[in-house]
Amino acid sequence: MTNVRIKAVDVYHAKKQVDNDVYLEHFKKQGKDITNFLNIMGRKKRYVIDNPKENTITMAIEATNQVLKKAGLKGKDIDMIVFSTQVPEVTVPTNAMFIHNAIQAKKGTVIFDMNANCAGMTIAVEQASRYMKSNPHVNTALVVGSDYLSLVADPMDAMTYANFGDASSAIILEKTESDIGFVDAMFEVDSSNRNNILYPHKGLSQTIKAGESAESMLWLPFDGTMSLPYTYEMFEVILERNQLKIDDVDIFCLSQFAKVNMDEIQKHFDIPEEKVIYVGDKYGYTGTSSPFIALHEGIESGKIKRGDLILFWTIGGGHEFITMLFKY
Repeated sequence: MTNVRIKAVDVYHAKKQVDNDVYLEHFKKQGKDITNFLNIMGRKKRYVIDNPKENTITMAIEATNQVLKKAGLKGKDIDMIVFSTQVPEVTVPTNAMFIHNAIQAKKGTVIFDMNANCAGMTIAVEQASRYMKSNPHVNTALVVGSDYLSLVADPMDAMTYANFGDASSAIILEKTESDIGFVDAMFEVDSSNRNNILYPHKGLSQTIKAGESAESMLWLPFDGTMSLPYTYEMFEVILERNQLKIDDVDIFCLSQFAKVNMDEIQKHFDIPEEKVIYVGDKYGYTGTSSPFIALHEGIESGKIKRGDLILFWTIGGGHEFITMLFKY
């Protein structure tokens, strides 16, 4: 039976790494002490673009070149390119077009951009996997997630300014007849929170018509733990419908948004520390790519091995959740 497996994954991040002291001092000048906030979010350092020539697309091209080299592939070997971002460098043409050109992919390649905010790359991998299983002509896919989040961070808001990092991850999916690869995925959407996180916060049409700039993301305070009941239920349902138990999962690659949420998930299911990969202390929160940066870290460190069952979980603004099972 044909399935879709992860052939290779790689990561590119901005060169400048900034520690907490810079942000503590920045907000101290505003009369704010964000020490507790940084502890809750699990931040120590983050990579931030300081090169005027770098952006969402250039990071994605770097990650793509690295993963192609790792997989021993050329651009002509790729049948499908999916680009996930919530900070597109351009809206026309697709950002995927620039990846296609950079790797000199063939003319028959399926390409498109996808925006599901921070859940984007995980959903893109799920969608690409299901599409590949149904399309006999698409055997190899490149999925790239890239967010230049510091570009839209609000210097007056710790949630964005002190939290975000800039990075990209690229993954190669390929068809396989072996007993590994995509297992299942499920979604949960709560659209009642659609106005909590906005960019541009007045909408593109009103911003342009008013002649205003859309400099930073609007992030209204909300209780992040609201996601946990959904999360617990999703884990239980997806495992049950695949005749699995929580102990059958070898590694958890979760959203790196808030360490406190990861700790609560771990505590709720009594998951051993070594099964949960955390990279948010050195990368910051990288948005769409964060679960796959965790995947890359797990593979590089030797924690993740071929045949391991991985549970991915992440959340996008609004909110939308995805949980995905993948046998690496």
